Amino acid sequence: MTTRLDGRSRTAALQELRAAEPLDVLVIGGGVTGAGTALDAATRGLRTGIIEMQDWASGTSSRSSKLVHGGLRYLYNLDFALVAEALRERGLLLETIAPHLVKAQPFLWPLKTPVIERSYSAVGVGLYDTLSILTNQGVTVPVQKHYSKTDALRVFPDIKDDQIVGAIGFFDARVDDARLVIDLVRTAAHHGALAASRVQATGMIKDSDGRVIGVDAVDLESGEALRIPARRVINATGVWTEDSEAMSDVPQTLKVLASKGIHLIFDRSRINGSTGLFLRTEKSVLFIIPWQRYWIIGTTDTPWAQERLHPVPTSEDIDYVLEHANAVLDSDLTRDDIIGTYAGLRPLLQPVDHERSSTKVSREHTVAELAPGLVAIAGGKLTTYRKMAQDVVDFALGEEEAERLPSVTDKTPLLGAIDLTSVTRRMPHLSRPFGWSAGRQEHLLDRYGDEVVELIELIKEDPSLARPLRSAPAYLGAEVVFAVTHEGALHLEDILTHRVRLDYETPDRGVGALPEIAGLVAPRLGWDADRVAAEIANYTASAQATLAAQRTTDDADAARVRENAPDLVPLAVPE
Repeated sequence: MTTRLDGRSRTAALQELRAAEPLDVLVIGGGVTGAGTALDAATRGLRTGIIEMQDWASGTSSRSSKLVHGGLRYLYNLDFALVAEALRERGLLLETIAPHLVKAQPFLWPLKTPVIERSYSAVGVGLYDTLSILTNQGVTVPVQKHYSKTDALRVFPDIKDDQIVGAIGFFDARVDDARLVIDLVRTAAHHGALAASRVQATGMIKDSDGRVIGVDAVDLESGEALRIPARRVINATGVWTEDSEAMSDVPQTLKVLASKGIHLIFDRSRINGSTGLFLRTEKSVLFIIPWQRYWIIGTTDTPWAQERLHPVPTSEDIDYVLEHANAVLDSDLTRDDIIGTYAGLRPLLQPVDHERSSTKVSREHTVAELAPGLVAIAGGKLTTYRKMAQDVVDFALGEEEAERLPSVTDKTPLLGAIDLTSVTRRMPHLSRPFGWSAGRQEHLLDRYGDEVVELIELIKEDPSLARPLRSAPAYLGAEVVFAVTHEGALHLEDILTHRVRLDYETPDRGVGALPEIAGLVAPRLGWDADRVAAEIANYTASAQATLAAQRTTDDADAARVRENAPDLVPLAVPE
């Protein structure tokens, strides 16, 4: 039995959220940390709610490098415990939690010196493999392999001859980040959580003793004010942490800086290679990551001081990534080769008072009590979202209650993974009536896992949904419809940016597909012609503004250009 996130489930959730009986836990923030926290709380048997002021995964969690990794570079800082924790989480995602979304990904680490670099790199990668085997009690991805220059160039012919003397092959994993978040939210709902996107917290409700007992909020879709009672509120808002913290009217405990990272997308045929590349730069690392139809190259790491809703790449950002990629690749990539871009903001944690007894600080994330009844979590990375969620729920519950209701998310598969092996084996038979190729079958299994059966049920109701989109043949009509019937999409931008992700897979950011996609979802969302026109106009304006911003040279100008396209559903002004 599937769990649907749609208009009706949202309405029902809002009714329950405002009920007199307080929630055990209310989570603010619908990125990977908030979604993971809602799932952790719900699977402990706690009455749980989660709200997000935009669409699910609308911020950092849909704009990552799309990697699940242990952090190989941290080993050179001797952060063994941090790497071991991340490698354990990688193993859980690969084998138990989300094997349909998380896939083992081979990488080459090109070497430029024959002895010294190979020696210390081999030790580092060997330790990486050893920590993975120990923490997962077995092999979850293949161990390192050494390549001569000739063998490495067979694997990745586009590496420049003078940039390699050999290579080390190792494995991490890649993930569809936005789909991971959406599946987390849906799985939390499957376990009883009340989930509502486009709901913005505007203030904290306190009792006479100053304890937080809920939040004031507004349903941005209707403009209706809400009061949501809760025994515990967990703030998981990433780069918005300080804003959420300010609503509690207490001295600042956490400071979170925004750092921008951008990625460029290229057609898969443009680079001749069969694995990913791990490249060290003067500032950090650069990943060149293969997907079914394209390559993702990134990232940057620069301070962002502009508005946080719509970070965008600048011309300078694009030049930086092209320069570093072309320093190693023979492909001679140009701006004309770029089919898409995206930018995200990484929350960099700066604890203000981490000596307080009400604060728990780790190398990567911090959990803090901002006020009685209000806990925040900040920092961390996508790979360790589950451990972060476990930590913050443990902290919110207190030691005794957490021991009585321990986390079970390390053995809880997400929707799509529950019956994955059986459905994968049956897929050739299931797809035979539709003539889907092996590539199409792989595409659907990697996105929906065992819920491809639900997709087929939609097609049985409307056989036309089995056809590829005319404007974007990589996707079926059923995938667009599934986005609104099961995955909580409320607007065209939700579909194109977080589900059928044409915003970075096509040079026009999906504008050409808008009429066809709107035609599929309008009847199911109850839109009339005026609403369709407004949705298309809004997305078109935002896409054009993003493309124009990429021609500017600095963040301030880029942000001004992007802001010329107003949001269809603007945020409320907090109290």
